[in-house]
Amino acid sequence: MLGRTAQNLFWLSRYIERAENVARMFEVGYRMSLTSRREGGASEHLVSMLQAAEADEGFNLKHKQADVQSVAHYMLFDEENYSSVKSCLLAARTNARSVRTALTTEMWESINSAWLEFSAIRPRDISGAKLQELLFWVKQVSHRYRGALLSTFLRDAGYAFSQIGNFVERADNTARILDMKYYVLLPRATMVGGDVDIQQWTMILRAASAHRSYRHVYHDRYKAWNIADYLILRPEMPRSLIFCVQWINRTIDMLEEIYGERTAGHDAADAVTALVMDASVDRIFEHGLHEFLTEFIDRNNRMTDALAESYNFY
Repeated sequence: MLGRTAQNLFWLSRYIERAENVARMFEVGYRMSLTSRREGGASEHLVSMLQAAEADEGFNLKHKQADVQSVAHYMLFDEENYSSVKSCLLAARTNARSVRTALTTEMWESINSAWLEFSAIRPRDISGAKLQELLFWVKQVSHRYRGALLSTFLRDAGYAFSQIGNFVERADNTARILDMKYYVLLPRATMVGGDVDIQQWTMILRAASAHRSYRHVYHDRYKAWNIADYLILRPEMPRSLIFCVQWINRTIDMLEEIYGERTAGHDAADAVTALVMDASVDRIFEHGLHEFLTEFIDRNNRMTDALAESYNFY
């Protein structure tokens, strides 16, 4: 497979997943801001969401205050924000057009129709209930594309690059969602275990579509220890770090079988895998959850760079 085609398929999946993840992160910040909005000042939860998404610097250059309207516009519609939902959907469609003949009809139509629908939305009309509806719609767009890919795409190198792109992006997002709560939003000692703390952890689980399944596994109230364990180390949880890492390894092994060689990308993937597989929730909290998540994001990025160099895409 040409490096350009591999690159387009990798980033196509990443951008679709990123659009969903931006919607998830914004929803967390938005819902948290409703629980403790400071009168006359910027919402600390929306600011924290921007920081976790590494979008705060760009936002601050354009806006003086982080209110719901300005943050929603920046994260959903601002084309100068390369991680906004609009930017992600446009980039996904551009990549899809570049490899149109490599995609199935269902995959292309899911992307193209999503872009056309989103383009018809007027940002000034999106507030309140319509904002919630839009966030749900963005997640559904991602699910439709994933469903089309898994149901119709040939299991070849293109499939492998698509899967790697998806799970690299998903792992990065899960790490950032966790980091948003426990580091950027680290509560005061008096808040730990209180109603606000529990509400925030509940929203973190909702952002990862893990709210109900968590209760099936733990049969317990929301505890930081258990939630970190669930979103990092539980292999049956499809947005956990270990689940994503296992899928990345599976598809990298698939590339090794197809091309008949092991690359630097495999070694970089092994480094990510070792960090997660050697971890326990006790050691993670002893070392520091923020420090663990930062190291994971860094290794995940280094793996992406190594894969890009190994297969000639950037």
